Amino acid sequence: MHSKVSDGTDTPEELIHHVARAGLDLFALTDHDAIHGCRRVIAARQEGDPRFLTGVEFSCEDEGGSYHILGYGYNTASEPIEAAVEASHSLRMRKVTGRLEGLTEIFGFEFPAEEIEALLANDNPGKPHIGNLMAKLGYAETKEDAIINYINKVPIGLTHISPEVAVEGILGSGGIPILAHPTYGDGDDLITGDDMVNRLYHLMNLGIQGVEAYYSGFTKQMRLEMLSFADRYGLLVTAGSDYHGTNKSIRLGYTGLEDLSSAHSGLFRFLERVEDRIY
Repeated sequence: MHSKVSDGTDTPEELIHHVARAGLDLFALTDHDAIHGCRRVIAARQEGDPRFLTGVEFSCEDEGGSYHILGYGYNTASEPIEAAVEASHSLRMRKVTGRLEGLTEIFGFEFPAEEIEALLANDNPGKPHIGNLMAKLGYAETKEDAIINYINKVPIGLTHISPEVAVEGILGSGGIPILAHPTYGDGDDLITGDDMVNRLYHLMNLGIQGVEAYYSGFTKQMRLEMLSFADRYGLLVTAGSDYHGTNKSIRLGYTGLEDLSSAHSGLFRFLERVEDRIY
C-alpha cells in the first residue's frame, strides 16, 4: 500500500488506523522510491496496533524491460537502501520536470510557477500529482483523463534505476526483493508464458527472491500462473492490494487471497523469513 509520501492519499499515521479498522493484523507500506514513511509508521505505532513490516517499491528499467521491485523487511537505517532510494528519487524528480516541460511544449499547457513549486514540494511527486494539477487548471476533465490522454503521451526517455541497483540496495540492507504484480510489468505491459519465464530468469540472476502472486488486479488465471512459477523456481510469494487511498478504487486489504487456509506455501515461507523483522 502507498501513503502520501508517494502517490497515496493517507498519511503513514492514518494508515495504521485504517488497517486496524479493516481487521488486518500485519501490513507493509511500500511507497514508491521512499522509505521515510516506514520510519513514521514505526514511530507512531502503539501497543495493540497491527504489526508492521518495512517496505518500498522501486520503479526499474533495463534492456529487458520495465519492472516494479518490492523490498520487504529491510533495515531503515541501512546505507544501501538509502543509496537506492536517493538514486531513484533523483530520477523521479527529473521525470516530473520533464513531463511538465513536455506538456507545455506538446500541448501548450502553462503551469504557474507557484503550482510547480507546490507540486515539487511533495515527497515523491508523480503522474497522479500532475494529473490532479491539470484537472485543477482545467486542462483535463479528471486526473485519469490527464494521465491517459496527455501525460502518457509525453516521451521522457530512461528515467528509472536498473533492477540491479534496487536489488542490491534491498539485499544490502537485510531485505527481501520481490517482483511486484509480475503479469502487469509496468504500465500497459501484459507478460505471460515464455516471456514471464525469461523475465524471471533474468531477475532471479540479479537476486529476486519472490513474486507478488496475490494481487488485487489479477484474474484467477494470472494468479494461478504466478503460483505455478513460484512452485517451479522455489520462489517466495507475497500478497498486496496496491491500496492508494482515494487515488485508486482498490479496497484496503484486498489481495485476491481470501484466507490463509488456502495460501500457497511460498507465502508461509516468506512470513517465516520476515518474522524477526516485524514491528
